[in-house]
Amino acid sequence: MRVPLAWLNLVHEKSRLLAAIAGVGFAVLLVFMNLGFLGALAKSATVFYNEFNADIYLVSPLSLEISTTRAFPRERLYQAEGIPGVERAMPLYMGYRQWRNPETLVNRAVYIFAFNLNDPAFLLPELQDPEVLFELRRPESVLMDRLSRPEFGPQTPGTETVMSYDRVSIVGNYSLGGGFAADGTLITSDLNFRRFFDPIPLSLVNLGLIKLEPGADLKQVQTALQEVLPKDVLVYSKAELVNRDRTYWITSTSTGFIFGMGVVVSCIVGVVVVYQILYTDISNHMKQYATLKAMGYRSGYLCNVIIQEAIILAVLSYIPGLIISVGLYAFVTQATSGSLPVAMEVDRAIYVLLLTVGICIISGLVSIRKVITAEPVELF
Repeated sequence: MRVPLAWLNLVHEKSRLLAAIAGVGFAVLLVFMNLGFLGALAKSATVFYNEFNADIYLVSPLSLEISTTRAFPRERLYQAEGIPGVERAMPLYMGYRQWRNPETLVNRAVYIFAFNLNDPAFLLPELQDPEVLFELRRPESVLMDRLSRPEFGPQTPGTETVMSYDRVSIVGNYSLGGGFAADGTLITSDLNFRRFFDPIPLSLVNLGLIKLEPGADLKQVQTALQEVLPKDVLVYSKAELVNRDRTYWITSTSTGFIFGMGVVVSCIVGVVVVYQILYTDISNHMKQYATLKAMGYRSGYLCNVIIQEAIILAVLSYIPGLIISVGLYAFVTQATSGSLPVAMEVDRAIYVLLLTVGICIISGLVSIRKVITAEPVELF
């Protein structure tokens, strides 16, 4: 059985091959982790919308994304309910307050959702329970997210503490997660929101939830809303608003920039490592390559050998990088109690494999220029 020259070149010095695999594998790991965090950023930035009972959303033009919403008049919801196809228009109130850990007395910003308890604004199973809704009618009562950071302290029902100088009591829990937007979230009634955020009136809404009638055409209703409503609100479908928030977090925030730059830096590291390995291999086998050229082998054959080495190195490095990344993904998810959904996806695994192979091939082609341009007699 014929053993490829590329494989023999790589395994000729096993220690150097292991060093090459470690270097490229580390670059692969960096790419996986940065892409994983970018994916988690996109998912966590829009996780809230999966639990809102709405088909169309009304948003202020001044809002950048869900955690930085700006208020608009509640009258826009009344106007929306007059559009054919609209079953219900529900107000949602949101904002940050300082939550005091009852054990450590340390304050931490918490994000609050509030709604009219007569509106089916949420799809969360806990909010379908009449007993939970009854408890939320009590003054200064809230539900706390189980996925909130441990720094917020106890989450058990009955826990009492202070939130921005107001007394507050936990009456139940739910699971949502705040991702990069918030370390913890609360849900309360609109009346309690009015108490916590005094003097902000309930006539100013942060997000409008539009529920369509069964069989209503989303595009037609959306177009009708855009024609009727003033320019102080924007009308989005769920898919459009999710894409808008994802784009904002990835392209307009320092978090998205850092992870994106991390992918670029990881690729540069991979290119440098592979270039050094292949260039050293070429230098060490310069006379052998000169002999091949003198025997009549063309530059295309030499390129083919180097490309084979690059592909073999890419695959050997990709496998440990993938395995370690899967383990780190699971660790991050567990360490953040699921609020940072980092998970391996088939598309990402294939993309990183192709990226790794591409990086190695480019590095190989760059490193072989010396052999291709040299005359055989000059190489002895």
